[in-house]
Amino acid sequence: MFTLDERLKHDTVELGNWPLSKVLLMKDAHYRWVILVPMREAVSELFELDSDDRAQLMSESMTLSSALKREFNGDKMNVANLGNVVAQLHIHHVVRYETDAAWPKPVWGAVAPKSYTDAELTVLVRRLQT
Repeated sequence: MFTLDERLKHDTVELGNWPLSKVLLMKDAHYRWVILVPMREAVSELFELDSDDRAQLMSESMTLSSALKREFNGDKMNVANLGNVVAQLHIHHVVRYETDAAWPKPVWGAVAPKSYTDAELTVLVRRLQT
């Protein structure tokens, strides 16, 4: 049975489920940052998914990347699968701007996370779910 990693639960807001993946918004207002987590138990690497799931994840990732870039008019999309801290397979999708807090460096650890206000979070979650 699939269970979401506790750190991902703590650091994100659930936006919904796609055919393969749980869709999560990272709670860092510096960036528009969405994570896909394939709902498969005990999977930490892409190669551990079967070929159908890999194809589905790629499709979901491309759909998400395209929608985020279009919706937020980003300069660049950063898409990454690291898993050094959270072993559960998850794919980060971060809209980047040349003016963002970390540009041109990676977002991890560049600056302390910035919390959304309740109102900002409500608006953003609705926008992303649409």
